[in-house]
Amino acid sequence: KDQFPADFISEALDQTRGWFYSQLAISTMLFGEGAKICEEGFQAEDRQSDLISDEQAFPHPFRNCIVLGLMLGEDGNKMSKSERNYREPREIFDRYGADALRWFFFSGQPPWTAIRYREQSIKESIPEFLLRLWNVASFFTIYAEIDGFEPTSAEAADDQLTPKSLSSAASYRPAAQRSEIDRWILSELNRTIQFVTDRMDQLDNYNACQAITKLIDGLSNWYVRRSRDRFWANANDTETQQDKADAYWTLYETLLQVSKLVAPFVPFLSETLFRHLSAPFGDKVLKSVHLCDYPEVAVEQINDELSESMEVLREIASLGRAARAEAKLKVRLPLSRVEVVLKDDEQIEWLKTHDELVREELNVKSVQYTTDGDQYVQYTVVPNFKRLGPKVGKQVPAVKKALQQADGNQLLQSLQANGVVSLELPDGTLELTSEEIEVRLQAKEGWAAAQGNNCVVVLNTEVTDDLRREGIAKDLIRVIQNQRKSIACEYTDRIQIAVVTDSEEALAAIDAFRDLICGETLANHLADVALDGVDSVETDYGMVYVSKVEVS
Repeated sequence: KDQFPADFISEALDQTRGWFYSQLAISTMLFGEGAKICEEGFQAEDRQSDLISDEQAFPHPFRNCIVLGLMLGEDGNKMSKSERNYREPREIFDRYGADALRWFFFSGQPPWTAIRYREQSIKESIPEFLLRLWNVASFFTIYAEIDGFEPTSAEAADDQLTPKSLSSAASYRPAAQRSEIDRWILSELNRTIQFVTDRMDQLDNYNACQAITKLIDGLSNWYVRRSRDRFWANANDTETQQDKADAYWTLYETLLQVSKLVAPFVPFLSETLFRHLSAPFGDKVLKSVHLCDYPEVAVEQINDELSESMEVLREIASLGRAARAEAKLKVRLPLSRVEVVLKDDEQIEWLKTHDELVREELNVKSVQYTTDGDQYVQYTVVPNFKRLGPKVGKQVPAVKKALQQADGNQLLQSLQANGVVSLELPDGTLELTSEEIEVRLQAKEGWAAAQGNNCVVVLNTEVTDDLRREGIAKDLIRVIQNQRKSIACEYTDRIQIAVVTDSEEALAAIDAFRDLICGETLANHLADVALDGVDSVETDYGMVYVSKVEVS
């Protein structure tokens, strides 16, 4: 009785008759109206028992049914023992790990769709999630060891080691007292826990995985990247020390909760993370993440307004980089100006307080916000003749002419607001959907643009001599930093460098930005003649030599 009905059953599409229907038919024959109750089975009064919820009345044998799509081989046919069109799972486990295969199945597509197995897809999914999470954990480990971060300064209040149990630490501050970016990632974490829990309660693993991937992307490509200076900061200053501690606690708490959040999906990686993070507490905590409760939402840490504003800010940074790539402008080449065209002015004041961040992200000198982008971009409308042809027939030339004469901006606004645009043709009014037309963004001369869900980002593409020299200096910094890694420099090692070049532009750049180059690379000296006994690397600006300064 206590196992009837099942919470869910699962099988592939080809078992609709053989498995799903058979259970219903048998249950109906045994327990349905007018059926004889089998001697060993349920009694008549059990039909009204609390075992069955109101919305799931007898005789259904299961509450939920998950119909899986078929597994297809790389040849596109159903995987079959007789065809041998599949790889042994052990080969995939040994090459990529069981977690990689599990994540491929969970996150690649909704479960009811057919899965066409591709080993390359498994390989490509690793850096997007597994490796990204591993790298964040590695970053935390490296710097926590350097700075002596010690989570046991707060004793665990329970054997599951929840963030709430850490609040007694001397350097620990509640989330509400920490910096904006700390509050943001904790808000994102708890929003994700809330969403994933809801989706998994609905047996929706696909959308749960999409949310987890988005969280790890934000953790890696925004929180950690934007907080690096906090982890690298001098701990002697009192204010800096507290901010540094806040960053450590925030990242530690987030990784701890993430290890539990992803445990059902990638059990081996989550176990490794949990054991490493909880190791300092020894026997005071559970020995496995799989013995822990699933993480609960800290509702007080959710800040929807901050999350939405930060999403716009991240989109601005992403679109700015996309516009650069489209215009073939190097990331390290400074530009004079960026214009951010927003749908409305609701978030402009908040965004203005983050001008410095935008300038740094997009490597520009100034940032302007507006709700009118007509002077920077224009929209052109292109018909999708494959879909439009059967619909309009002989009217295609008239439709094409009307689209060319229409105001692209107005058509885009109509499409966004109503999902359709209306064209006046000689034979009457024609409505077109986003599947039948494509609205393309085109920057005006001297600008590069990219459009997202919340804004359009427009970059001024004019490059002056001063900007070009600064770009060369930043390129040299990149080369030198790579050389630091190749000669196994520690994060705090000092170096000496030399750039040997006959390029007047490179010499001018070095002369103008010598302090910047030395400061960013921890260089004691920057020479213009080759260093004895030191290997060089060839660049567009000359030969670069880097050697470690030995400390006596």
